Amino acid sequence: MEIKTLYTKLCVTTVFRRVLDSALLKAFFGFCKESDREEKLKHYALFVSEIYEGGGSLTELCKKLLFEDENVYVKTVASGNSLDENVLSSAKKELETFALFACLTPENFALEMGVSVDLLPSYASEKRDFVNEYERRLKEISKYGYGIFSSSVMFRLSDEKKIEPIGSADKIGMESFIGYEREREKVVENTLAFLEGRPAANVLLCGDAGTGKSSTVKAVVNEFFDRGLRLIELRKDQLDSIPKVMGQIRENPLKFVVFIDDLSFNQNDDNFSMLKAALEGSAAARADNAVIYATSNRRHIVKENFSDRSGDDVHRNDTLQETLSLSERFGLVVFYARPDKKLYLQIVRELAKRRGIEKDTTALEIEAEAFALKRGTRSARAAEQFIDSLS
Repeated sequence: MEIKTLYTKLCVTTVFRRVLDSALLKAFFGFCKESDREEKLKHYALFVSEIYEGGGSLTELCKKLLFEDENVYVKTVASGNSLDENVLSSAKKELETFALFACLTPENFALEMGVSVDLLPSYASEKRDFVNEYERRLKEISKYGYGIFSSSVMFRLSDEKKIEPIGSADKIGMESFIGYEREREKVVENTLAFLEGRPAANVLLCGDAGTGKSSTVKAVVNEFFDRGLRLIELRKDQLDSIPKVMGQIRENPLKFVVFIDDLSFNQNDDNFSMLKAALEGSAAARADNAVIYATSNRRHIVKENFSDRSGDDVHRNDTLQETLSLSERFGLVVFYARPDKKLYLQIVRELAKRRGIEKDTTALEIEAEAFALKRGTRSARAAEQFIDSLS
Protein backbone atom coordinates (compact mmCIF):
# COMPACT_ATOMS: atom_id res chain seq x y z
CA MET A 1 0.00 0.00 0.00
CA GLU A 2 1.21 3.51 -0.79
CA ILE A 3 2.21 5.61 2.20
CA LYS A 4 -0.25 8.37 1.27
CA THR A 5 -3.17 5.90 1.23
CA LEU A 6 -2.05 4.43 4.55
CA TYR A 7 -1.81 7.93 6.02
CA THR A 8 -5.41 8.65 5.00
CA LYS A 9 -6.63 5.41 6.62
CA LEU A 10 -4.77 6.15 9.85
CA CYS A 11 -6.25 9.67 10.01
CA VAL A 12 -9.72 8.24 10.63
CA THR A 13 -8.56 5.97 13.49
CA THR A 14 -11.21 6.10 16.22
CA VAL A 15 -10.97 3.15 18.62
CA PHE A 16 -7.16 3.24 18.82
CA ARG A 17 -7.02 7.04 18.59
CA ARG A 18 -4.54 7.40 21.46
CA VAL A 19 -1.97 5.36 19.54
CA LEU A 20 -1.72 8.30 17.10
CA ASP A 21 -0.37 10.40 19.99
CA SER A 22 2.72 8.19 20.28
CA ALA A 23 6.07 9.59 19.15
CA LEU A 24 6.26 6.89 16.47
CA LEU A 25 3.00 7.88 14.79
CA LYS A 26 3.69 11.58 15.19
CA ALA A 27 6.97 11.14 13.31
CA PHE A 28 5.15 9.19 10.58
CA PHE A 29 2.43 11.83 10.28
CA GLY A 30 5.09 14.54 10.14
CA PHE A 31 6.75 12.66 7.27
CA CYS A 32 3.46 12.39 5.39
CA LYS A 33 2.53 16.07 5.81
CA GLU A 34 5.84 17.46 4.56
CA SER A 35 6.46 18.11 0.89
CA ASP A 36 10.09 19.16 1.23
CA ARG A 37 12.46 16.19 0.85
CA GLU A 38 14.90 17.44 3.46
CA GLU A 39 12.11 17.78 6.03
CA LYS A 40 10.82 14.33 5.12
CA LEU A 41 14.28 12.92 5.78
CA LYS A 42 14.29 14.53 9.23
CA HIS A 43 10.93 13.01 10.11
CA TYR A 44 12.05 9.64 8.78
CA ALA A 45 15.10 9.84 11.04
CA LEU A 46 12.83 10.55 14.03
CA PHE A 47 10.61 7.64 12.97
CA VAL A 48 13.53 5.18 12.87
CA SER A 49 14.94 6.59 16.11
CA GLU A 50 11.70 5.65 17.87
CA ILE A 51 11.88 2.15 16.38
CA TYR A 52 15.43 1.74 17.66
CA GLU A 53 14.36 2.94 21.11
CA GLY A 54 11.61 0.32 21.05
CA GLY A 55 13.95 -2.56 20.20
CA GLY A 56 14.57 -2.24 16.44
CA SER A 57 11.37 -3.74 15.03
CA LEU A 58 8.57 -1.53 13.70
CA THR A 59 6.16 -4.47 13.92
CA GLU A 60 6.88 -5.26 17.57
CA LEU A 61 6.75 -1.61 18.60
CA CYS A 62 3.42 -1.12 16.85
CA LYS A 63 2.04 -4.25 18.52
CA LYS A 64 3.19 -2.97 21.92
CA LEU A 65 1.43 0.37 21.36
CA LEU A 66 -1.80 -1.39 20.38
CA PHE A 67 -1.73 -3.88 23.26
CA GLU A 68 -1.03 -1.18 25.85
CA ASP A 69 -3.73 1.15 24.56
CA GLU A 70 -6.70 1.77 26.87
CA ASN A 71 -9.71 2.06 24.59
CA VAL A 72 -13.44 1.44 24.66
CA TYR A 73 -13.00 -1.93 22.93
CA VAL A 74 -10.64 -3.50 25.48
CA LYS A 75 -12.36 -1.89 28.47
CA THR A 76 -15.77 -3.20 27.42
CA VAL A 77 -14.42 -6.73 26.93
CA ALA A 78 -12.63 -6.55 30.31
CA SER A 79 -15.81 -5.49 32.09
CA GLY A 80 -17.80 -8.34 30.50
CA ASN A 81 -20.35 -6.00 28.92
CA SER A 82 -21.71 -6.43 25.40
CA LEU A 83 -19.82 -4.65 22.65
CA ASP A 84 -21.44 -2.31 20.15
CA GLU A 85 -21.19 -3.76 16.63
CA ASN A 86 -19.92 -0.47 15.22
CA VAL A 87 -17.08 -0.41 17.73
CA LEU A 88 -16.18 -4.01 16.91
CA SER A 89 -16.22 -3.34 13.18
CA SER A 90 -14.12 -0.20 13.50
CA ALA A 91 -11.60 -1.93 15.77
CA LYS A 92 -11.12 -4.73 13.26
CA LYS A 93 -10.57 -2.32 10.35
CA GLU A 94 -8.11 -0.25 12.37
CA LEU A 95 -6.12 -3.32 13.42
CA GLU A 96 -5.87 -4.30 9.75
CA THR A 97 -4.63 -0.80 8.93
CA PHE A 98 -2.03 -0.87 11.71
CA ALA A 99 -0.87 -4.28 10.44
CA LEU A 100 -0.16 -2.65 7.05
CA PHE A 101 1.63 0.21 8.80
CA ALA A 102 3.68 -2.24 10.88
CA CYS A 103 5.13 -3.97 7.81
CA LEU A 104 6.35 -0.80 6.09
CA THR A 105 9.98 -1.08 4.96
CA PRO A 106 12.69 1.52 4.28
CA GLU A 107 12.04 0.82 0.60
CA ASN A 108 8.51 2.24 0.97
CA PHE A 109 9.89 5.50 2.35
CA ALA A 110 12.69 5.66 -0.23
CA LEU A 111 10.13 5.31 -3.02
CA GLU A 112 7.96 8.05 -1.50
CA MET A 113 10.93 10.45 -1.33
CA GLY A 114 12.53 9.43 -4.62
CA VAL A 115 15.88 8.59 -3.00
CA SER A 116 18.08 5.50 -2.86
CA VAL A 117 17.25 3.13 -0.01
CA ASP A 118 20.97 2.94 0.73
CA LEU A 119 20.74 6.52 1.98
CA LEU A 120 18.25 5.58 4.71
CA PRO A 121 18.89 3.91 8.09
CA SER A 122 17.28 0.48 8.12
CA TYR A 123 15.01 -1.31 10.60
CA ALA A 124 13.12 -4.61 10.89
CA SER A 125 9.47 -5.22 9.97
CA GLU A 126 7.26 -8.13 8.97
CA LYS A 127 3.70 -9.05 8.05
CA ARG A 128 1.50 -9.92 11.02
CA ASP A 129 -2.18 -10.60 11.65
CA PHE A 130 -2.95 -8.05 14.37
CA VAL A 131 -6.67 -8.90 14.31
CA ASN A 132 -6.13 -12.50 15.44
CA GLU A 133 -3.29 -11.58 17.80
CA TYR A 134 -5.42 -8.95 19.50
CA GLU A 135 -8.37 -11.34 19.83
CA ARG A 136 -6.12 -13.95 21.42
CA ARG A 137 -4.84 -11.38 23.87
CA LEU A 138 -8.40 -10.37 24.79
CA LYS A 139 -9.18 -13.99 25.65
CA GLU A 140 -6.38 -13.87 28.22
CA ILE A 141 -7.14 -10.38 29.47
CA SER A 142 -7.38 -11.57 33.09
CA LYS A 143 -3.70 -12.59 32.82
CA TYR A 144 -2.25 -9.68 30.91
CA GLY A 145 -4.71 -6.82 31.33
CA TYR A 146 -4.41 -3.72 29.20
CA GLY A 147 -2.80 -0.31 29.23
CA ILE A 148 0.47 0.15 31.11
CA PHE A 149 -0.23 -2.99 33.16
CA SER A 150 -0.04 -5.28 30.11
CA SER A 151 3.75 -5.53 29.88
CA SER A 152 5.25 -4.52 33.26
CA VAL A 153 5.21 -6.28 36.63
CA MET A 154 5.84 -3.52 39.15
CA PHE A 155 4.66 0.08 39.33
CA ARG A 156 5.04 3.11 41.56
CA LEU A 157 3.07 6.27 42.18
CA SER A 158 4.92 9.29 40.86
CA ASP A 159 5.10 12.62 42.66
CA GLU A 160 2.46 13.76 40.15
CA LYS A 161 0.17 11.00 41.49
CA LYS A 162 0.38 8.94 38.29
CA ILE A 163 0.87 5.18 38.26
CA GLU A 164 4.01 4.43 36.22
CA PRO A 165 6.10 1.31 35.51
CA ILE A 166 9.27 0.79 37.53
CA GLY A 167 11.95 0.66 34.87
CA SER A 168 14.50 -1.28 36.93
CA ALA A 169 12.08 -3.50 38.82
CA ASP A 170 13.57 -6.22 41.03
CA LYS A 171 13.48 -9.51 39.10
CA ILE A 172 14.14 -11.67 42.16
CA GLY A 173 12.65 -15.17 41.98
CA MET A 174 11.45 -17.62 44.61
CA GLU A 175 14.53 -19.79 44.02
CA SER A 176 16.78 -17.01 45.33
CA PHE A 177 15.89 -17.51 49.00
CA ILE A 178 17.58 -19.62 51.64
CA GLY A 179 15.63 -20.35 54.82
CA TYR A 180 12.37 -18.74 56.00
CA GLU A 181 10.35 -21.33 54.04
CA ARG A 182 7.41 -21.32 56.46
CA GLU A 183 7.18 -17.54 56.44
CA ARG A 184 7.20 -17.36 52.63
CA GLU A 185 4.70 -20.18 52.31
CA LYS A 186 2.13 -18.18 54.28
CA VAL A 187 2.49 -15.26 51.87
CA VAL A 188 2.34 -17.57 48.83
CA GLU A 189 -0.80 -19.35 50.09
CA ASN A 190 -2.56 -16.04 50.76
CA THR A 191 -1.60 -14.75 47.31
CA LEU A 192 -2.87 -17.90 45.60
CA ALA A 193 -6.19 -17.56 47.44
CA PHE A 194 -6.39 -13.97 46.20
CA LEU A 195 -5.69 -14.99 42.59
CA GLU A 196 -8.23 -17.81 42.74
CA GLY A 197 -10.99 -15.55 44.02
CA ARG A 198 -11.02 -17.05 47.52
CA PRO A 199 -10.97 -14.88 50.68
CA ALA A 200 -7.50 -13.36 51.09
CA ALA A 201 -6.03 -11.15 53.77
CA ASN A 202 -4.05 -7.94 53.80
CA VAL A 203 -0.57 -8.96 54.95
CA LEU A 204 1.97 -7.39 57.30
CA LEU A 205 5.49 -8.80 57.07
CA CYS A 206 7.30 -7.59 60.17
CA GLY A 207 10.52 -8.35 61.98
CA ASP A 208 14.22 -7.68 61.88
CA ALA A 209 15.89 -5.75 59.10
CA GLY A 210 17.62 -7.68 56.34
CA THR A 211 15.56 -10.85 56.69
CA GLY A 212 13.94 -10.73 53.24
CA LYS A 213 10.51 -9.23 53.90
CA SER A 214 10.43 -6.87 50.92
CA SER A 215 12.16 -9.41 48.67
CA THR A 216 9.47 -11.96 49.53
CA VAL A 217 6.70 -9.67 48.30
CA LYS A 218 8.52 -8.87 45.06
CA ALA A 219 9.41 -12.51 44.39
CA VAL A 220 5.79 -13.59 44.89
CA VAL A 221 4.57 -10.96 42.40
CA ASN A 222 7.21 -12.02 39.86
CA GLU A 223 6.20 -15.64 40.35
CA PHE A 224 2.53 -14.98 39.57
CA PHE A 225 2.87 -12.33 36.84
CA ASP A 226 1.52 -14.78 34.23
CA ARG A 227 -1.53 -15.33 36.41
CA GLY A 228 -2.43 -11.66 36.32
CA LEU A 229 -0.71 -10.28 39.43
CA ARG A 230 0.85 -6.80 39.52
CA LEU A 231 2.48 -4.68 42.24
CA ILE A 232 1.93 -0.96 42.90
CA GLU A 233 4.34 0.51 45.43
CA LEU A 234 3.34 3.49 47.58
CA ARG A 235 5.55 5.47 49.91
CA LYS A 236 4.23 6.23 53.36
CA ASP A 237 3.75 9.89 52.42
CA GLN A 238 1.53 8.77 49.52
CA LEU A 239 -1.02 6.88 51.60
CA ASP A 240 -3.53 9.68 51.10
CA SER A 241 -3.61 8.55 47.45
CA ILE A 242 -4.91 5.06 48.28
CA PRO A 243 -8.53 5.91 47.30
CA LYS A 244 -7.34 7.33 43.97
CA VAL A 245 -5.18 4.29 43.22
CA MET A 246 -7.99 1.91 44.14
CA GLY A 247 -10.34 3.87 41.89
CA GLN A 248 -7.96 3.56 38.94
CA ILE A 249 -7.55 -0.22 39.23
CA ARG A 250 -11.03 -1.19 40.45
CA GLU A 251 -12.37 -2.03 36.97
CA ASN A 252 -9.16 -3.68 35.74
CA PRO A 253 -9.33 -7.48 35.23
CA LEU A 254 -5.91 -7.94 36.84
CA LYS A 255 -5.14 -8.47 40.54
CA PHE A 256 -2.98 -5.98 42.42
CA VAL A 257 -0.75 -5.98 45.46
CA VAL A 258 -0.57 -2.45 46.87
CA PHE A 259 2.86 -2.55 48.50
CA ILE A 260 4.00 -0.28 51.33
CA ASP A 261 7.61 -0.90 52.29
CA ASP A 262 9.25 -0.09 55.63
CA LEU A 263 6.03 1.14 57.21
CA SER A 264 6.04 3.00 60.51
CA PHE A 265 4.09 5.87 62.06
CA ASN A 266 4.60 8.46 64.72
CA GLN A 267 1.76 9.55 66.96
CA ASN A 268 -0.77 11.85 65.25
CA ASP A 269 0.50 10.90 61.79
CA ASP A 270 -2.05 12.08 59.22
CA ASN A 271 -1.49 8.98 57.08
CA PHE A 272 -2.52 6.67 59.92
CA SER A 273 -6.26 7.13 59.37
CA MET A 274 -5.99 6.63 55.60
CA LEU A 275 -4.30 3.24 55.97
CA LYS A 276 -6.73 2.29 58.72
CA ALA A 277 -9.67 3.07 56.40
CA ALA A 278 -8.17 0.93 53.63
CA LEU A 279 -7.57 -2.01 55.97
CA GLU A 280 -11.05 -1.76 57.48
CA GLY A 281 -12.66 -1.86 54.05
CA SER A 282 -13.81 1.70 53.49
CA ALA A 283 -15.62 1.75 50.14
CA ALA A 284 -13.49 4.59 48.81
CA ALA A 285 -10.20 3.09 49.95
CA ARG A 286 -10.47 -0.47 48.73
CA ALA A 287 -11.01 -2.50 45.56
CA ASP A 288 -12.06 -6.14 45.28
CA ASN A 289 -9.08 -6.84 43.00
CA ALA A 290 -6.46 -5.45 45.41
CA VAL A 291 -4.80 -6.46 48.67
CA ILE A 292 -2.34 -4.49 50.79
CA TYR A 293 1.03 -6.01 51.60
CA ALA A 294 3.23 -3.97 53.95
CA THR A 295 6.59 -4.51 55.60
CA SER A 296 7.76 -3.04 58.89
CA ASN A 297 10.63 -3.51 61.32
CA ARG A 298 8.10 -2.77 64.08
CA ARG A 299 5.55 -5.37 65.16
CA HIS A 300 3.02 -2.67 66.07
CA ILE A 301 4.05 -0.30 63.24
CA VAL A 302 3.50 2.80 65.37
CA LYS A 303 6.46 4.27 67.22
CA GLU A 304 5.53 4.54 70.89
CA ASN A 305 7.28 6.72 73.48
CA PHE A 306 6.94 6.45 77.26
CA SER A 307 5.50 9.96 77.19
CA ASP A 308 2.60 8.64 75.12
CA ARG A 309 1.48 6.59 78.11
CA SER A 310 1.16 9.65 80.31
CA GLY A 311 -0.38 12.09 77.86
CA ASP A 312 -3.25 14.45 78.58
CA ASP A 313 -5.85 12.57 76.52
CA VAL A 314 -8.92 11.94 78.72
CA HIS A 315 -9.32 8.48 77.26
CA ARG A 316 -5.60 7.86 77.03
CA ASN A 317 -5.83 4.06 77.14
CA ASP A 318 -8.39 3.92 74.30
CA THR A 319 -6.23 6.15 72.13
CA LEU A 320 -3.13 4.11 72.89
CA GLN A 321 -4.85 0.82 72.09
CA GLU A 322 -6.22 2.17 68.79
CA THR A 323 -2.74 3.23 67.75
CA LEU A 324 -1.04 -0.02 68.73
CA SER A 325 -3.75 -2.20 67.19
CA LEU A 326 -3.17 -1.00 63.61
CA SER A 327 -1.15 -4.14 62.90
CA GLU A 328 -4.10 -6.26 64.08
CA ARG A 329 -6.15 -4.85 61.20
CA PHE A 330 -3.97 -6.88 58.83
CA GLY A 331 -5.62 -10.26 58.39
CA LEU A 332 -2.26 -12.00 58.26
CA VAL A 333 0.89 -11.02 60.18
CA VAL A 334 4.08 -12.89 59.24
CA PHE A 335 7.07 -12.46 61.56
CA TYR A 336 10.63 -12.64 60.18
CA ALA A 337 13.04 -13.17 63.06
CA ARG A 338 16.78 -12.52 62.91
CA PRO A 339 18.47 -15.81 61.89
CA ASP A 340 20.28 -17.81 64.54
CA LYS A 341 23.88 -18.84 63.99
CA LYS A 342 22.92 -22.12 62.31
CA LEU A 343 20.66 -20.48 59.70
CA TYR A 344 23.06 -17.59 59.15
CA LEU A 345 25.92 -19.97 58.34
CA GLN A 346 23.63 -22.07 56.16
CA ILE A 347 22.83 -18.95 54.11
CA VAL A 348 26.54 -18.11 53.87
CA ARG A 349 27.47 -21.61 52.67
CA GLU A 350 24.70 -21.73 50.07
CA LEU A 351 25.48 -18.25 48.73
CA ALA A 352 29.17 -19.14 48.47
CA LYS A 353 28.22 -22.25 46.50
CA ARG A 354 26.00 -20.28 44.15
CA ARG A 355 28.73 -17.70 43.54
CA GLY A 356 31.33 -20.37 42.86
CA ILE A 357 33.51 -19.35 45.81
CA GLU A 358 35.87 -22.16 46.69
CA LYS A 359 36.96 -21.81 50.30
CA ASP A 360 37.45 -24.15 53.23
CA THR A 361 34.11 -24.44 55.02
CA THR A 362 35.56 -23.91 58.49
CA ALA A 363 37.50 -20.82 57.39
CA LEU A 364 34.43 -19.51 55.55
CA GLU A 365 32.25 -19.84 58.66
CA ILE A 366 34.83 -18.22 60.95
CA GLU A 367 35.17 -15.23 58.62
CA ALA A 368 31.38 -15.01 58.25
CA GLU A 369 30.91 -14.91 62.02
CA ALA A 370 33.58 -12.22 62.34
CA PHE A 371 31.83 -10.21 59.64
CA ALA A 372 28.49 -10.50 61.51
CA LEU A 373 30.08 -9.45 64.80
CA LYS A 374 31.60 -6.41 63.14
CA ARG A 375 28.18 -5.53 61.71
CA GLY A 376 26.56 -6.13 65.07
CA THR A 377 23.97 -8.56 63.74
CA ARG A 378 23.35 -11.77 61.84
CA SER A 379 20.92 -11.46 58.93
CA ALA A 380 20.38 -12.71 55.40
CA ARG A 381 21.49 -9.28 54.21
CA ALA A 382 24.72 -9.49 56.26
CA ALA A 383 25.40 -12.93 54.77
CA GLU A 384 24.97 -11.56 51.25
CA GLN A 385 27.20 -8.57 52.03
CA PHE A 386 29.86 -10.93 53.37
CA ILE A 387 29.77 -13.02 50.18
CA ASP A 388 29.91 -9.85 48.11
CA SER A 389 33.08 -8.86 49.95
CA LEU A 390 34.65 -12.20 49.06
CA SER A 391 33.56 -11.91 45.43
